[in-house]
Amino acid sequence: MTTDELRAEVRAVLREVLPASVIATRGDDTGTEEVTLCNAADLDAFVRRVAALCEDPAQRSALQDGRRRFHLAADAQGRTGRSTSDAPPGTVLRVERGAVTERTVKKAAADGARLVVGPKAVLTPLARDRARSLGVHVEREEH
Repeated sequence: MTTDELRAEVRAVLREVLPASVIATRGDDTGTEEVTLCNAADLDAFVRRVAALCEDPAQRSALQDGRRRFHLAADAQGRTGRSTSDAPPGTVLRVERGAVTERTVKKAAADGARLVVGPKAVLTPLARDRARSLGVHVEREEH
């Protein structure tokens, strides 16, 4: 069995095991796969898929070198999972004083920003839970 045949067999097995909504191959030869991530289960399945790819040295090398890529699929409204905000990567949303609410956390998530809470600000329990569920990094700033 050649390497390409083995890869095709592994892909077929992974397609059977993983939910169809998680990964759909775009069908091009660029090494790019279209990925749909709607919930934690989809993310978990995708991570397992990448881990399986890393078991093959050629695939691992392609991932490390950027020859193997992933593209977020658009949802029904044409959005891609990426933030629609103009915020550059690494953006910080800083709250110096007052209450940091769920609304503030949602804004940070929409902007793709990390949240820095100043020493005179209070993070509400609901905001903390929302940050955890949205994957917003909250950093407490001390004096």
